[in-house]
Amino acid sequence: MDAKYLVSPSDRILVTGSSGFIGAKVVETVLEYGFTNVRCFVRPSSDLSRLKEILGRSQRGDGVELVCGDLLSRNDCEKAADGVSVIYHLAAGFDKSFAGAFMNSALATRNLMEAFMQHGEPKRFVNVSSFAVYSNLKLKRGAVLDESCPLEDAPQERYDAYGFGKLKQEELVEEYGNKHKLSYVILRPGTVFGPGKRDLSGRIGIDTFGFFIQVGGSNLLPLTFVDNCAEAVVLSGLKAGVDGEIFNVVDDQLLTSGQFLRAYKKRVKPFFSVRIPYALAYWVCALWEKYSKWSKGQLPPAFNRRRCAAEWKGNRYSNRKLRERLGWRPRVNLDRALAAFLAQFQSQES
Repeated sequence: MDAKYLVSPSDRILVTGSSGFIGAKVVETVLEYGFTNVRCFVRPSSDLSRLKEILGRSQRGDGVELVCGDLLSRNDCEKAADGVSVIYHLAAGFDKSFAGAFMNSALATRNLMEAFMQHGEPKRFVNVSSFAVYSNLKLKRGAVLDESCPLEDAPQERYDAYGFGKLKQEELVEEYGNKHKLSYVILRPGTVFGPGKRDLSGRIGIDTFGFFIQVGGSNLLPLTFVDNCAEAVVLSGLKAGVDGEIFNVVDDQLLTSGQFLRAYKKRVKPFFSVRIPYALAYWVCALWEKYSKWSKGQLPPAFNRRRCAAEWKGNRYSNRKLRERLGWRPRVNLDRALAAFLAQFQSQES
């Protein structure tokens, strides 16, 4: 056992959301680190093709255990957490309702932590959260958004059920850490991209109105390539001395939304888009928000000042804590990462 790590290669590791975009890559990275006792928790409806492809490539893939269930079921959580030393919790609820997001993010996480403490051998609970928990409404443009920045205090006004669920999930994890001495680490990835995820981030623009609208263009994207994000997730479950810490996950090299969109148009397909300045977008979002309140919700507040600031304001990002405390380094540089992301479109068209 590496003295820097909490667990030995034979200790059991659980990965929830293991069939997902990031989760499957976390499983691959755990196996590359030499851990052989890995359990993957998947939903009955999960598409397992990505995960099975990874397991088929790995020399250690044959020993991985697949457990199917629902984290809202206490019995399923107990089955998943039995004998486990480290949990990488990536399963996420994407329900558009606030009640659904709370159930699938917060309540499911509570069930999993309870089962972990009662039936596992807890050494670390890694909760993968999101940049969606931050509010930069009061940050100046160009200011650094890091782990010390304020969290969103009005997710209902931001019309963001996913962010609300992640906020409540984080609160529960911290509560269990403080009250029950459960060792935990919280990770907040930025915009995760890579092969297997084809949609352009909303931080680049929106195509809600039948054509693509790019807001700003000079705003930096908090990008992290999926391999680099998975490396951070895995390290956070192994590294000693970081109990209770929170880490933002962004890569060293970042692109602006304008640079990313130009690369996409050049390598994938050209299409019509309109760029509007951030100030105009903020004014339109403020009017939209005001009309939504006046009409008593007849027009949903999908565009509002909080969302506008969060996605397009133009802040800078830091991974200093991630590098210094976890010893994380990106596996893939920006040029290779962008090439791998864009290549997936060409390979499917050929």
